[in-house]
Amino acid sequence: MTGEPIESVGPLGTTDQTTADSRRRPGWEIMLVLGVSLGESAVYSILAIINRMTIGTPLNEQTTSMNQSATPDRPWLDLSYQLANLVFPLVPALLALYFLKLSQQRIGFDLKRPRFDILLGVGIAAGIGVPGLVLYFSARALGINTNVAPANLTANWWTIPVLILAAAMNGILEEVVMIGFFFAKATALRWRVWVIVLVSALIRGSYHLYQGFGGFIGNVAMGVLFGMIYLKTRRVGPLVVAHTLMDITVFVGYSLLAEYTELF
Repeated sequence: MTGEPIESVGPLGTTDQTTADSRRRPGWEIMLVLGVSLGESAVYSILAIINRMTIGTPLNEQTTSMNQSATPDRPWLDLSYQLANLVFPLVPALLALYFLKLSQQRIGFDLKRPRFDILLGVGIAAGIGVPGLVLYFSARALGINTNVAPANLTANWWTIPVLILAAAMNGILEEVVMIGFFFAKATALRWRVWVIVLVSALIRGSYHLYQGFGGFIGNVAMGVLFGMIYLKTRRVGPLVVAHTLMDITVFVGYSLLAEYTELF
């Protein structure tokens, strides 16, 4: 005998250390994906709301501008910037899907049930769109939210297509990461269902804090609802459709309204 400790071997020849690492892996995957995507956005959003609350101007007198032109005087370069801003945020969603594939976890982000996904997505968007607008205007009236200007691209032939693509990007990124991926990995960590739904919703609300507390409250509520729908259907597809449709309505609607009012 050499006197060296004998390594404990688990089922199928795996060591105890390997088993322990596999148990911790979902947690590391959550931190990595959120750290390069929506978790990072949540941190900067919290810093943004602190800044807004300490500059001496009431929240409802401040404006939050989204989808802005980078080089409005050079449309071709501006389009290049916009396309880059659409592609790179999708990388964390692809990373999440890669981790899910490695662990053979399915989240219903596929084309197996397109009719179901579209019809349910349309229904969800229609059901929460109006209450969302009511909450936004109520939050502004109460002074706890900024004036959100969701579309500020200069008028070009590509403006509307880019806004539609931006809406789709938001829907894919947020629902794949915060619902499908987060729920799958948190379940692997044996979190309680209500904890998974609540934590996901709170993170969702946090990365919208830059808009104000109305944006936080509304998105927490949306996160809880989306989480419950996902638990029922086990499909991210309808949530991506609903999120995309709601953003298209806001982005394109605001852009068209702004152009229309400029004519008078």
